[in-house]
Order: sequence, then structure tokens, then C-alpha cells
Amino acid sequence: MTNIYIYIYIYIKSPQNEMFSPNLSFLSLLSSMYENQHFKYSGSYLATLPPNINTNLKAVCLSWFQVMKKSHIARQRLLRLGVFKEVEVLIDTSEGSDALPNGLDVTFEVTEVKRLTGSYNTMVGNNEGSMVLGLKLPNMFGRAEKLTFQFSYGTKETSYGLSFFKPQPGHFERNLTLNMYKVTGQFPWSSLKETDRGVSAELNFPLGMTNHTLKWEGVWRELGCLARSASFAVREESGHSLKSALSHTLSIDSRNSAIFPSRGALFRLNQELAGYTGGDASFLKEDFELQLNKRLFWDSVLSASLWGGMLCPIGGQPSCIADRFYLGGPTSVRGFGMYSIGPQSEGDYLGGEAYWAGGLHLYTPLPFRPGKGGFGDLFRTHFFLNAGNLCNLNYGEGPRAHLQKLAECIRWSYGAGIVLRLGNIARLELNYCVPMGVQSGDRCPGV
Repeated sequence: MTNIYIYIYIYIKSPQNEMFSPNLSFLSLLSSMYENQHFKYSGSYLATLPPNINTNLKAVCLSWFQVMKKSHIARQRLLRLGVFKEVEVLIDTSEGSDALPNGLDVTFEVTEVKRLTGSYNTMVGNNEGSMVLGLKLPNMFGRAEKLTFQFSYGTKETSYGLSFFKPQPGHFERNLTLNMYKVTGQFPWSSLKETDRGVSAELNFPLGMTNHTLKWEGVWRELGCLARSASFAVREESGHSLKSALSHTLSIDSRNSAIFPSRGALFRLNQELAGYTGGDASFLKEDFELQLNKRLFWDSVLSASLWGGMLCPIGGQPSCIADRFYLGGPTSVRGFGMYSIGPQSEGDYLGGEAYWAGGLHLYTPLPFRPGKGGFGDLFRTHFFLNAGNLCNLNYGEGPRAHLQKLAECIRWSYGAGIVLRLGNIARLELNYCVPMGVQSGDRCPGV
């Protein structure tokens, strides 16, 4: 088979080219798309280049289809950088005195975003609404670095923060994020108010089929009572504390959609160790999430989910109410009130140190398929069965006793409803739920 020789050009259409320089880090990202051991650079790319200059890169592909596929992948990855408003790819036969018989010219025409961008939007979810304002410097030093300030004002939470994002040149998936923030939240199910002021450093990188996140967080927490009627157990938790924690998250996600997946699986494992690097809080916390999706007949989808977690205090001190797990509501066990399952005192829910939850869901198209091929495809009928339990464990006992306690007093529910997909960012559910296994103190609003 005859090789096709490719010449890659970068053409900057924006007059702001002083902000973006196609240096070696940018060109190495393009070269990663056309993987070949014969790939070569020519010229110097470390200095800022004037606009409209053609920068030659040479690569070898085996077929026209391979050229199209790799060019499309390169365009998608360039857009993911967030520094270009538009990326156009033009493919043409090579011309000129040095053109080869099987040569192709692949030209990337890029239009940069503005030096400073702003955004305003509203968010609704988990029985809460908020307004979000943001400012962003999308390409501070010419290598896709981002400096972002965000302010959010909501019905239950108000926050603002400053973050700096730095990707590794040529490998956008490997990146470092630094954050400074302040968050004030209200948790009416616990009659609790919490204010966090903190800093964090986060490193993200892929490893084989998995994605990993290493994070350090230092946060000054201030807990207080949301109402005068708060229970004594909540009042005991009030005051200031300092948490310094190291965490690691491993995830594998092969789903075709995060909102309405029809195939694929998700596995996420999170581990957090607090107290090793200082602070008042000392514990080891682990939790996981597993989701499997399978397409069935008549465009229906069967989805199964399982969550679980355990928190183990270190040093003999009790766990903090802000670190425990909570269960109940539309995101876990439907039919029960928001986070209203498990230990409670005088109507205030205190959370637990161990939990599990599972769900079985069947999604089908609307009956008689109204609006098929258009607006009607955003809706799905939803049949579900949920179950779970939340409790505190005596860590002096063995694993068998822990499993027996988690298997006691299982709450579960079943029902049906309609689900609406809002773009690719959220979903809205209207369900009729029948809660079962209700224990004394559980809150069950029903529908």
C-alpha cells in the first residue's frame, strides 16, 4: 500500500496572536494525533510566530480514511483546550516544488477566544436553585492555562473561588488545578450551617483505561446551628475545626452518555485520609460507585447501580457530622426525604459512618412514541426499584457483624415516572414513589 505523506500547517486567523503562540507544546499535541515513528518536525517553534505563517510538520498515513479520522480527532482535542472559538480543518493535495506525488496539505485554521471572557447562568438541582457568575482568562501564558473566578449565590449555598488550571503540554488529560475558595451552605435536614474556607491542589492523569485524581485539601470549617430548635447533638458539633486531607479517586467510564446512557459502565473509587498532614479531623474514608447499562428491545435500556462507603475514625476521636455519609432522596433512595434516612436526634439527621444503596431502572420511550425523532426523544418513561441502608458501626466487632447491621432495617421503594433530558448536563424527574421498609424517624414525602 502506498503511503500518504502529510504536511501540517497552522494558520492563525485571530489578530490576538500575541496571546497564543504555536510553540512546541501546541505542535506536539497535533503530532500526537498522527502517530507514526516517521513523524518529524522541521523549523523552530519556541518563539512566537507572526500571523498567517505556515509551519511545516511532516507525517505518514496509510490511507485517506486515516487522514480524515486523525484530523477529526485533532480538531476535537484542540477544541477541548478551551482557547479556540473555532477550529477548521482543510485538506488538499500538496502543491509546490517540494510536493510529493502522494502528499496532502492539512491546514488547521484556528480562531482564538477573547483574552477575558465572562459567563452568567442559573442552575437548578436537588431542590436548590442558584445563580452563577464567572470570569475567565482562558490562555494566560499561551499553553492553555486558565485562571477562573466564580461566584455562586443559591437558596441553600453561597460560594466564591479562584482556580488556576495548567495542562501538561501535548497531553490535556494530564493537568494540575490549584483552588482557593469559600463556601457557605445550609443543611436543613440537620439544622446545620457550615462555612468552609480552604485551598486545594489537584493532579489529574490517565493510566491505561483508568483516570486518576490525586488531591490535597486544607479547609477551615465553621459549623453552626441553622435554627434555634436544633438538637443538642447538632449543637455539640458546632464550632471551628481544621481538616487537612489527602485523597485519591480512580474512575473508569465507558458510558456513551452521562445523562441517558444506553450502554457502557462506570466505576468510581474514592479514598480519603485526613489527619496525616495535620488538622483536627482524623479518619479514613472510602466509597465507591458502580453503574451498568444495557440496551434491550424496542429502544429500552436497563440500568443497574450500586453505591457504598465506610468511614473509620482514627485516634479514638468521634467522626464529625460534616464528614459522614447521608442517604435518601431523588439521587439515592427515592420516596424518602432528602438525606432523611438513618441516625437522627430530635428530628435532625446526623448521618452515618457506613452505607450502601442500589437501584434497578428501566427506561423506555414514551407510549406511542409522540414526537419521535424530535422533541419527544428527550422524554423517557422510568420504572425503578431502589434500596439502601445507613448506620454507625462498632469497629471493635468483626466484618460479619458489620454486614449484619447493614442488612438490618433495609429501606426500599419502587415506582414509575417520566424523565426529561436537559441537554447533556442535567435531567428532570417526575416520579410516583411507594416507600417501603420505613423506620421510625424516617421522613417520606411520597411522590
